[in-house]
Amino acid sequence: MDILKDASATAIYGSRGANGVIIITTNRGQKGQKAKITYNGRQSENQIFSKYPMMNGPEFVALRAARGQFTNALDEFDDVNTDWQDLFFRNGYQASHDISLSGGTATGSYSFSVGYLQDQGVIPTNKFTRYTLRSSVDQEVGKLFHFGFNSNNNYNFTEGSQVGLYGILSMSPIANPYNEDGTLKRTIKMPLDEQFTTTRDVVESLDDEWLSHNRGFATYNSLYGEAKIPGIEGLKFRTTVGLDFMQSNNGNYTAEGINSSNPATESTASISNTHRYHWNIQNLLTFDRIFADKHRVNAVALYEADQSTFFNSGTNAKGIPSKDLQYYSLSQSLGEVTATNLNDGGYVQSGLISYMGRVMYEFSDKYMLSATVRTDASSRLAEGHKWHTYPALSAGWNIKNESFMQDINLIDKLKIRAGYGQTSNQAVGAYKTLGLLSSRNYNFGDATYATGYYVTELPNPALGWEYSETFNYGLDFALLKNRLSGTIEYYITDTKDILLGLGLPRTSGVSSYTANIGETQNKGIEFSLNGTILDNVNGWTWDAGINLYSNKNELVALASGQTRDEGNAWFVGYSINSIYDYEAIGLWQEGDANLLKYEPGGNVGMIKVKYTGEFNDDGSPKRQIGPDDRQILEVDPDFQGGFNTRVAYKGFDLSLIGSFQSGGILVSTLNGPSSYLNLMTGRRGQIKVDYWTPENTGAKYPAPKGVLSGDNPKYLSTMGYFNGSYLKVRNISLGYNFNQSLLKNSGVNMRMYVTVQNPFVMFSDFNKEMGLDPETNSRGDQNVATGGYNNRILTVGFNSPSTRNYVIGVNLTF
Repeated sequence: MDILKDASATAIYGSRGANGVIIITTNRGQKGQKAKITYNGRQSENQIFSKYPMMNGPEFVALRAARGQFTNALDEFDDVNTDWQDLFFRNGYQASHDISLSGGTATGSYSFSVGYLQDQGVIPTNKFTRYTLRSSVDQEVGKLFHFGFNSNNNYNFTEGSQVGLYGILSMSPIANPYNEDGTLKRTIKMPLDEQFTTTRDVVESLDDEWLSHNRGFATYNSLYGEAKIPGIEGLKFRTTVGLDFMQSNNGNYTAEGINSSNPATESTASISNTHRYHWNIQNLLTFDRIFADKHRVNAVALYEADQSTFFNSGTNAKGIPSKDLQYYSLSQSLGEVTATNLNDGGYVQSGLISYMGRVMYEFSDKYMLSATVRTDASSRLAEGHKWHTYPALSAGWNIKNESFMQDINLIDKLKIRAGYGQTSNQAVGAYKTLGLLSSRNYNFGDATYATGYYVTELPNPALGWEYSETFNYGLDFALLKNRLSGTIEYYITDTKDILLGLGLPRTSGVSSYTANIGETQNKGIEFSLNGTILDNVNGWTWDAGINLYSNKNELVALASGQTRDEGNAWFVGYSINSIYDYEAIGLWQEGDANLLKYEPGGNVGMIKVKYTGEFNDDGSPKRQIGPDDRQILEVDPDFQGGFNTRVAYKGFDLSLIGSFQSGGILVSTLNGPSSYLNLMTGRRGQIKVDYWTPENTGAKYPAPKGVLSGDNPKYLSTMGYFNGSYLKVRNISLGYNFNQSLLKNSGVNMRMYVTVQNPFVMFSDFNKEMGLDPETNSRGDQNVATGGYNNRILTVGFNSPSTRNYVIGVNLTF
């Protein structure tokens, strides 16, 4: 795997390299290699990393009493303590098997493989199954021609995505789920809510009555031909044709009364189908030659064309006459049948044309220069703005190869490099320049209606490329006979004409449009260090590595000329990943001066937020707290990194991989108001929080019996912000290679291993309070009942929970 990040290296990939390039080279046969069979298999048991920290029965009873708003509903009793998560989650598993055959002849090579993967989730009925078939052939024909192809095909089946977590997490812990005869109740009644019972047993028993199926097939293929040009040493021409096809068929069915408080709720079913066709043609002329044993010249000219076509259609139906029909025969429905809304279906086609030229020069493996020019045209962008041309330059100096360095044995490698380049981005929908209409039916009497259309997204006839200019500087080194090596990198990236959706005020009558909204700057430093601490010392080997990186993002300008856009949380001089909200500084306590001046109608125990206004001479505020006191909160971390180590002794090896983050803000929608799991009123299931009472004045969360804003305590959004620091061990693996003992000299290579994935987390405020994985699993507009954040803000919510996995596997080659 090779990772390309600097602009000069990614420039040859055009807009596809806007966010960097990862080059993955799969295992292939080699010329002259004997036929080889490889098997890789693993089996794992997966458990939830941690249960969501919901209040138990006694804690919930105490909270409801402290609030004093709700009394027990029909199914609730103070002496009941139901752990709904124990009744819902299950252990998952994963089984994976891959077999490959590879080899070669004197003039070619081949590789074929088949694979099977089944991943059962911890959420009932959730399962993913995939079958794969891969093949590749490379063949020389004579001395001038070279041909080959690659094919990667897979079929997958996803089921169980209709089951979410909110329904089970929001259940009252003092609700008794059982009838007197021991059977599960159909619904649970709470003070303001009646909810369908979704325990593990219920969901699995409804396998044929409440389901979501998605069948996908994809085939990715490329065919190439290469010819050396006679009479010109080092010159060759290569043509590659890529043909891809992707298909998805989705079906959903919910029987009468299922997942509804009303047993007579009409049954529903839906189907949707998507097809995507993609082709790519690439013509490459390459000249690569060394002159006088010192001067190496590599020149490349490229023409590339690319087109994707997408089609989506769907149908919804009500009143399915028999559960045996599920979603397979919607024409038999007794109720309304409708086509999928235009927003969800249709025809989309987009294309890209590119030209590129690059020249690289190297002298005596000491000095390196590279120059690239690429131009792309995108059909997604507006007329007059479709083309963008971007250059790239880079230079390197391999200092170690200089004569004055030859006697310095401590240093094995020393290279400095610098580069400049542009990359571009066309990541918008295919027809965002045209705007969007949606339909709505208008009634005229009991039996007559008409369909009207209204604007939901404005057109943008000036939508153009987003592009970035990057300067990067690097140092690569190796010391002590290559036992210690590393890289230091510094970069500055100025991104202009950023492509983002721009939210509009309700008074405009339109929700948004896509635009080039402004400019940002990213600058940072990256450092990696790898070392061999022990090198076969009495059979012991120990390797270790660490990498650190820090990035500072800043919104430099908005296209509107303004310095702030509060509705979209964009502020010039701050990170584009910012939140605009109040900043909590504690809770109001008895005896605090000026409480009612800051918060008229406020109460002791409510959240205290930072005041930014002026003060009177006596120290009292000149105004009450209001919207002007909201702060710009940047969520980006100060720095991030990862580490790894491997210790080996004879046939045994033990490895560990981890990651860490320092600073920044972790946003948890679980703790704020948007998830409805922290209402603090006792209405329904409640996350466990340390709340203020007269006997617990040092609490973090407000008094339940206090001022509300909507359904939640005032300023509750501030409780969803945590210090983003953490250290996480991702993987611990112990393996044994049998080649050094039982299978020595047998021609068979076998390694067995056991692994624990996501074993533990340290130094995380969020993990200490909630017990959950601090890595984000949702976007800001997901898992929210109200409010929420911009889509670009990553959050911890109640999407599929993180799991801890126990794996056993084997690698076998013969």
